Amino acid sequence: MKMEYCNIMKSIKLSFLLIFIILVISCRSDAAVRVEEPPAEPVTAVVPVKEEPVVEVQPVITEVAQLPVEEIIEVIVEPVEEAVVEAAEEIIIPAVVITQPPEEVFVASQEQYDTTMQEVRGFIDYLNRAISNRNYGAWRAALSDEHFAEISSPENLQMISELPAMRTRRIVLRTAEDYFIHVVVPSRANSRVDDIEFFGRDRVKAFSINTNRAGETQRLVLYDLERVGDSWIIIN
Repeated sequence: MKMEYCNIMKSIKLSFLLIFIILVISCRSDAAVRVEEPPAEPVTAVVPVKEEPVVEVQPVITEVAQLPVEEIIEVIVEPVEEAVVEAAEEIIIPAVVITQPPEEVFVASQEQYDTTMQEVRGFIDYLNRAISNRNYGAWRAALSDEHFAEISSPENLQMISELPAMRTRRIVLRTAEDYFIHVVVPSRANSRVDDIEFFGRDRVKAFSINTNRAGETQRLVLYDLERVGDSWIIIN
């Protein structure tokens, strides 16, 4: 009886020993097979950013029209909230017509008038003699450079050549000397100064006063003269 008990106890110990050995071997196998996994990276939530629309601010450009000196318009800019708009009110800017200002008449004394009249008549008498003698050089010297350039321009010579009086006589002007011979000599050789009008201390217009067939008095412009030094020249 005692012998059987001992055998049973040995069998139980052997069983526990085998179980222990199996557990140890099993734990070692699990440890060898286990692979350490790298720590997982933290997950960062991506929140989409809503893009704000880009608004382009256009600069305010105010155009100011160039106005003539005679018209000065004052523009007053007020805040919008303080401005008062009247729909019935209409602003009308009148049109400006630019014309050549009239020549200023110089008021001369009687003594200045008499002295200048004497000088102008002496100049015109000298010019009449030069024209009668067909002295082209003397006539040219009596003209300002600007006036001579106008006379001798191709446009002026062509315009005069197309006048009926020239076409009837079949005269074609090609030079300033042609103009002198065919226009100045027939019309200005006997000019007479009856009156002068001042447009400055040293500038006058010489007039010839005639009576036409109807008995009407005509005041014709002969020359536009300017004093240069001690002599006079024709400027128009």
